[in-house]
Amino acid sequence: MNAYAPILVLGALGAGFAIFSVVMATLIGPKRYNRAKLEAYECGIEPTPMPAGGGRFPIKYYLTAMLFIVFDIEVVFLYPWAVTFDSLGIFGLVEMLLFVLTVFVAYAYVWRRGGLEWD
Repeated sequence: MNAYAPILVLGALGAGFAIFSVVMATLIGPKRYNRAKLEAYECGIEPTPMPAGGGRFPIKYYLTAMLFIVFDIEVVFLYPWAVTFDSLGIFGLVEMLLFVLTVFVAYAYVWRRGGLEWD
């Protein structure tokens, strides 16, 4: 349990700071609301009304998000693997090759669907 104590303390400090920040902002923050502040914000442009069933978003929004998640997950797993590469041996190399292959499949899907073309 002693090995996990610093991680638990750091998590508690992070959660405490987040809760403290939200509570203090609501208590001491300004409360001058008006119609413009309560509207949705769309890059400084007046929000456009949506159809009754909701609007359709282009697939590029989702492809960009998926591309970000794919590379973010790849970095999260590649860094610890690179740190312990020597102790993992050939098993670690094969497992990472399989992981990179699955990441490449997601990358190829995004590429094929046009997620990398910025029109």
